[in-house]
Formats: sequence, C-alpha cells, structure tokens
Amino acid sequence: MRTDKTDMNDLWQRVSKENDQRSFEELFHHCYKGLVRFAEGYVHNHESAEEIVSDIFLKLWAGRETYKDVLHIEKYLFTAVRNQSLNYQRKFSGYRVVTTDDPEQYGVLSSHDPYKASEWKELLARLDKAVEMLPPRRRKVFQLIREEGFKPKEVAEIMNLSHRTVEKQLFTAVKTLHAILQPYLTSQQKTATSGVDAAVLLSLLLGTILH
Repeated sequence: MRTDKTDMNDLWQRVSKENDQRSFEELFHHCYKGLVRFAEGYVHNHESAEEIVSDIFLKLWAGRETYKDVLHIEKYLFTAVRNQSLNYQRKFSGYRVVTTDDPEQYGVLSSHDPYKASEWKELLARLDKAVEMLPPRRRKVFQLIREEGFKPKEVAEIMNLSHRTVEKQLFTAVKTLHAILQPYLTSQQKTATSGVDAAVLLSLLLGTILH
C-alpha cells in the first residue's frame, strides 16, 4: 500500500512528539530504498549511499524531539541526503585544500598552533551552547542552515514557513549569537593576539550562512 506525503508527515509527528518507534520504522522502510537510489545518483557507490541514508535516519531518531518543527519530512530527508552526498563528493573527489602565498588567507582557516586550535575548539563549544539558548523554532532554522546545509527557501518549505520568516529568524539568530559571544571575543583580544583570529572565524561562521 502506497504511503502519501500526508501519511508520512503524520508518521513523523507521531515519532517526534510521541517517541513512536513503530512509526519511525514504518517511515524508514517506506523511504529507505528511494533515498539510497537518490544518493547513488551523487556518490555512484551503493554501500556509501546506504551509509549516508542510515546516518541521516540515525541522526533523525536521536534528535527527534528537536525536529518537531519539521512538518514536511520527505522534503527534509531528500534534501539532507543530497547535502550529505555532496559533502561526500567533496571529501573524496581528489581535490585538496592547499596553502597560498598569502599567509593570512590560509591562516585564518587553518593553523598548527596548538593555542589557536584550542581557542577555536572553545569558540565552537561556546557557539553550540549559545545556539541551545535560542527559542526552539529559531534554533532549528539556524541549525538546518548552518549545520545541515539547507537553503532558506528549503527550510521554509520543510517547516511550512514563509521565506521571509525564515530569513528574519536566521538574521535574529545570528545577531543574538554575536551578542552572546562578543564578551568572550573581547576577552580573548585583551589576553592574546590570536583573539583577532577567533573574531574573524566567528564572523565567517555566522556571516556566510546568510548568502
């Protein structure tokens, strides 16, 4: 029996709101083969495609309560598979990031300095904690775009929001995160010259998602 989009969305609502494992299994079995075929179109390897799809479902089940605002689950799944497949392509394409003659261009993004690596790790930890402080819908909009590579238009479709609402939520989230993390960056700038790097990295991390 064919399961339509409305049925799949109902299954997902039972999963995310009621922790219904049977509904999750039904959703998995209905979507799995189609998603694997879709991933194969990008990665051209069946086992890798299966791994990509399985990873997405594992993440979805583990974070089911945080995905309550995802109202169109099929759209989410196919977009997530596409994004992760493209990441796989980039990772194994044979291209490698190399240094340039401009030390600042490369140094901002990569450094072997243990202090800077530790500072970057601390910045990411503080960012994650700040994200958790955002209102639920705003947090999910930010996470879908920053962490999962969705475009604002796609998030609007998945969460059944207007494109303008998504952009407003994203802008407000970025503004809030800057405000929360600014004291940390200011403190780093006063105690170490590499604090400037942290400020630049945060700007890159938060600013690029708006494009």
